[in-house]
Amino acid sequence: MAIHYMEIGGAEISLVGLLHSLDYTRYDVDLFVYRHVGELMEYIPSKVNLLPEIGAYAHLECPIKQAVKDGYLNLATARLRAKLKFFAYRKKHNPSDDFAFHQILARSTASSLPSLEKFGEYDLAISFLQPHNIVLEKVRAKKKICWIHTDYSKVAVDPKMELPVWSGYDHIISISDAVTQGFLKVFPSLKDKIVLMQNILPQKFVEDRSALVPEEEVLTQMPKEEGTVNLLSVGRYSWAKNYDNVPDICRRILEKGCRVKWYIIGYGTEEEVIRSKIGECAMEGNVILLGKKTNPYPYIKACDIYVQPSRYEGNSVTVREAQMLRRPVVVTAYPTASSQVVDGIDGKIVPLDNESCASGIAEFVKDTGLREKIERNLSVSSYSNEDQVKTLDTLID
Repeated sequence: MAIHYMEIGGAEISLVGLLHSLDYTRYDVDLFVYRHVGELMEYIPSKVNLLPEIGAYAHLECPIKQAVKDGYLNLATARLRAKLKFFAYRKKHNPSDDFAFHQILARSTASSLPSLEKFGEYDLAISFLQPHNIVLEKVRAKKKICWIHTDYSKVAVDPKMELPVWSGYDHIISISDAVTQGFLKVFPSLKDKIVLMQNILPQKFVEDRSALVPEEEVLTQMPKEEGTVNLLSVGRYSWAKNYDNVPDICRRILEKGCRVKWYIIGYGTEEEVIRSKIGECAMEGNVILLGKKTNPYPYIKACDIYVQPSRYEGNSVTVREAQMLRRPVVVTAYPTASSQVVDGIDGKIVPLDNESCASGIAEFVKDTGLREKIERNLSVSSYSNEDQVKTLDTLID
């Protein structure tokens, strides 16, 4: 299996769940993490053989200056070339996200990366997170599969550039039917390669980690105030998560007579944009960025309502985690939302535009009866799906 790093993120947590669900009496598992960084490194099971770092791969996403300093001149040149190509692409196409950049980067740097065939031939090679060029081109295996983690109908992707990569795999794992539908809108010819396998999140893993941070520590950063409802969102500070609109949405909720504070756990390139919006909306006291948390579960467990305000999602891991911790969930009506939340049963779906979103959240805040009903439903439902690993067993067999 291969992945970039083990920073906190939905795909990385899903990989941890998968690794903890495998039967190691049946499989010998090698894991190639391009760069050995991230809070989730310690959660890699001891039975997994973590392959050593290879310098060129470890420098794929570090600062280009660092790559030059450490002697990876060819790679640094290729990365600089990719940036220039993306600037030209962005000027022409004006993409709303950076998916095209990762495509261009993968194509530009491939020749600067050494082969991974020294690790031998595998029965199955898995590329868990794109770009998928590396496993396709650098690994020797009898069978290769890769994962879709996002809604491809909502990202700026160049199908002509991407299709040959996806086509090279024997199977493509989709994490939900909604994700499959979005993907096939862009790549209809790949229908026969799609296999459904939901993200695996072991219940015990989530519950155990939710108890690791003392409640007093959580409450110092996310205090309970009489008459105030604490909202929480967790995710990378990126365009997809829509956090730049949270200050305006929160302001509108307050105007509707609800006392709320909206906490956001995460990190990423959009932080300054979000902080600027907080200032513009005068929401410094109501929208609070808590930054990166090694373990966000105690905060999810302590919030009143978990909110996923995204522009798009594949199959949100944090929504599932909140449901597993029995917290009422609100999600915006991105195309895949109904694949995770049954409106009024185990969560609430609200419109994406700011005014309607604020109205929907305000109604949910005020409707304590509905929130209590959802909590009861969550307490008798199972959101752990470790049996999904059988799908991988079938592909291997």
